[in-house]
Amino acid sequence: MDKIEDRYMAGRHFMLGNYAVVEGALAAGCDFFAGYPITPANEITERMSERLPKVGGKFLQSEDELCSIYAVTGASLCGAKAMTATASAGFNYMQEGLGYATSVEAPCVIVDVQRCRGENYATQSDVMQMRWGPSGDYQGVVLAPSSVQELFDYTVEAFNIAEKYRVPTIVMSETTIALMREDLTIPEPGEIKIEERKKPEVPPEDFLPFSPDEKGVPPMPEFGEGYNTLYSLNPHDEEGNINWDPDVFENMYEREMGKIKDNIDDITQVEEYYTEDAEVILVAYGSECRPALDTVLKTREEGEKVGLLKIDTVWPVPEKELREAADQASTIFSVEMNIGKYSREVERVCAPHCEVKRITKNRGAIHTSGEIYSSIKEVI
Repeated sequence: MDKIEDRYMAGRHFMLGNYAVVEGALAAGCDFFAGYPITPANEITERMSERLPKVGGKFLQSEDELCSIYAVTGASLCGAKAMTATASAGFNYMQEGLGYATSVEAPCVIVDVQRCRGENYATQSDVMQMRWGPSGDYQGVVLAPSSVQELFDYTVEAFNIAEKYRVPTIVMSETTIALMREDLTIPEPGEIKIEERKKPEVPPEDFLPFSPDEKGVPPMPEFGEGYNTLYSLNPHDEEGNINWDPDVFENMYEREMGKIKDNIDDITQVEEYYTEDAEVILVAYGSECRPALDTVLKTREEGEKVGLLKIDTVWPVPEKELREAADQASTIFSVEMNIGKYSREVERVCAPHCEVKRITKNRGAIHTSGEIYSSIKEVI
C-alpha cells in the first residue's frame, strides 16, 4: 500500500476503541505522538508506535507524562499535528504542560481514557479536571464520544478544533468504549473534513505573533520559518514580549478565552433523540448515552414522552441547547458515572426553568438501562 492508503485504512472494520483513536488521528493528519505506558490507554501508544512511522510521522516513547505533553507542545510549535494519550492518573501529571500549551496557544490533542483511581474500572470522574485542571484562566474544549465510531470521528474533530482555534483539545474517552470492539467505518481519503492552522500572510518584520484575526485566533508560523516568537507561560503582549502590565494581562486572558466563547456555536455539538414532544429529557454524555437512549426507547414503547439530549461537547457547555431543553421539559434528569459533577452545570443552566434531578453512579460500572428507568419511573 502507498502512504495515503496506509494512513486512512478506508472501509468497514471491527475495531478496538483505542485503535479507532489512532486511525482517527492519522486520518486527521497527525504526524507526531508522544506517550508513556498506562492502562487502559496502552493500545493507543502501542498502535501509534507501529502505524505512525509507516506514514512518515514521528513516535516518541516518553519517560513520563510530563515529557509527553511538553514534547507534543514543542512538536506543535514546529508545525506538527501532535497528540498524546493517557489515563486518569497520567492526566494528573500533564496539567503543568497543558497549562503551558494553553498559554502559548499550541494546537494539540490529548486523549484521556478515564478510569477509577488505581483500577481500570469505568468512570467519568475526570470531567471537571478536564475543564479546570491547569493553573490560570482558560477555556478548554472537551469532546465526549460514546462509541468506537465516535472515538474515530471525535478524534478527527479534536484535531480540527485544535488547529482552527489554536487550543489544546481533549478527547474524553472511557474504559468502557476504549476496550470495546465495535463496527467502525473509515471514509475514503478526501471525504473527511480537515482543518489546517492559519499561517502568517505578512513578512517576519511585520508579524505580530499574538495579534488575532476576526475570530480571535493569531496566525501561527512554524519554527524555522524566520518568524521569531517568544512562547512564554508569562503574560505577553501581541509582539510576544513578557509584559506584566495589568491591561496586557487582562487582554491576553480575555482573548484566549473569548476565541472559544465567541465561537461556541461552531465548536459545540449535541444530538437530540425524541425531544420534539418530550416532557422528560435525559441529559448524558459519553458512554452513559447508551443506556440512556435504551431507556428512552423503552419508555417510548410504553407511550411516555421521554427524550435524550446527548452532549457531545461537554466543554464549553452547550448552554443554548440545555436551556431550550429546560424550557420544553417539566423534568430533566442528568445522568453520569461519578458523584454528580457535570450535573452541577446542568442544574446551573436548567434549574431556573424546570426541575432537575440527578442519576449518578460511582461503582466502577456504567448504568444499566434498568437503573435509569427505575430512577425516572416515579416522574413518568
